[in-house]
Amino acid sequence: MKILHLDKNHPLLLEQLAKAGFTNKEDFSSTKSEIEKIISTYEGIVIRSRFTIDKTFLDAAKNLKFIARVGAGLESIDIDYAKSKGVHLIAAPEGNSNAVSEHALGMILSLFNNLNKANQEVKQGFWNRESNRGTELDGKTVGIIGYGNMGKAFAKKLRGFDVEVLCCDILENVGDENAKQVPLDEIQKKADVLSLHTPWTPLTDKMVNTKFIEGFQKPFWFINTARGKSVVTKDVVAALRSGKILGAGLDVLEYEKLSFESLFTESNLPDTLHQLMHMNNVLLSPHIAGWTVESKNKLAQVIVDKIVDFFGEKEKNIDIPNKEQRVTGLGGFFFKTKNPKNLIAWYNTHLGLNTDTYGCTFWWKDKTGNDCSTQWSPFAEDTTYFSPSEKPFMQNFRVKNLSLLLEQLKNEGVSVVGEMEEFEYGKFGWILDPEGNKIELWEPIDSAFL
Repeated sequence: MKILHLDKNHPLLLEQLAKAGFTNKEDFSSTKSEIEKIISTYEGIVIRSRFTIDKTFLDAAKNLKFIARVGAGLESIDIDYAKSKGVHLIAAPEGNSNAVSEHALGMILSLFNNLNKANQEVKQGFWNRESNRGTELDGKTVGIIGYGNMGKAFAKKLRGFDVEVLCCDILENVGDENAKQVPLDEIQKKADVLSLHTPWTPLTDKMVNTKFIEGFQKPFWFINTARGKSVVTKDVVAALRSGKILGAGLDVLEYEKLSFESLFTESNLPDTLHQLMHMNNVLLSPHIAGWTVESKNKLAQVIVDKIVDFFGEKEKNIDIPNKEQRVTGLGGFFFKTKNPKNLIAWYNTHLGLNTDTYGCTFWWKDKTGNDCSTQWSPFAEDTTYFSPSEKPFMQNFRVKNLSLLLEQLKNEGVSVVGEMEEFEYGKFGWILDPEGNKIELWEPIDSAFL
């Protein structure tokens, strides 16, 4: 399979695809129209945000089987038209979700403690303590809109704080032990902090406007590490001036070009951007929340894994799990209880379990001597993590090659719940057995716990 790479990425992407049997070609300089003249000879595209993949481009790509975007979203691609032509679309939100969540948390803590303002003042020779008195995050309510990979990673970062975390998403039953899923109006009623983690879609375009902001019952802090075009900047500026928004951390701006590259190429910047640039309670960064040294590697690795998982068996002999090797061990046992904290303490005191906040990890070795783990975890009675099952427990099985296994299970008529998710400690998928018991399938990376 021939793949055309339209942006420069981490070298592991080319190296591993070549090793898996794919043929790679790089073209970082040709125009979109020039690429359209040759694209029919390629079956795959790897791109970041160089240009839009529209109907004209897709019509020219007569043999295209997939488009892989080394990033979190697919907004630069005509998704519906691509799917209508049978083109498989691949993104990598798992690759930079940790980076984005750390950036969002850093912005909150900096705003709450006036770090940016205080830093500038001290460097100018001013020692203003009282005017830089901070605010603590503990005791606050944090609202997250968009609870996919990014939102979940951000909620996980908040576990070390004494905060209430609420999430809102267009999908049902996505809340977990880190965030309670609620309607938008409940977030608008309770939130002290609002963080956006949504893709840019017709539903989210210009979502944060005056009407949206005025729906909040309390003044709040606003963080946007998602997409700039989801926000009406002039309305946010007005809310900052009125005090409805206490402060804002903006990694993305509505004025960005689709490529997310240089914003300062025009002589006349919008007045609202000038105003943001001179507000002490506003932090601005150049779309770098997901732009870390580690995420560059992770994004490329996720793209490689997904391409190989979906198409690789046609290029080389991949270990496709048969019925005998699908489950490789017990990954965990999770159950609901009235008071998880007290129960964990009881098992530690009376049975000697080496417990932590989440329960107990049991270590063992497989027959080849590799370190493997099994997790025992009590969950709160109101957890939605076991949904749609109404049972008070959930099993977790360790498996091989999860993405292919899920495809096989779908073909066998097994009910698959949601989409596969990937974290630093492995890939996760969920199915239901005939009696409605939810089963978590885990392709583990045990070394993440060591």
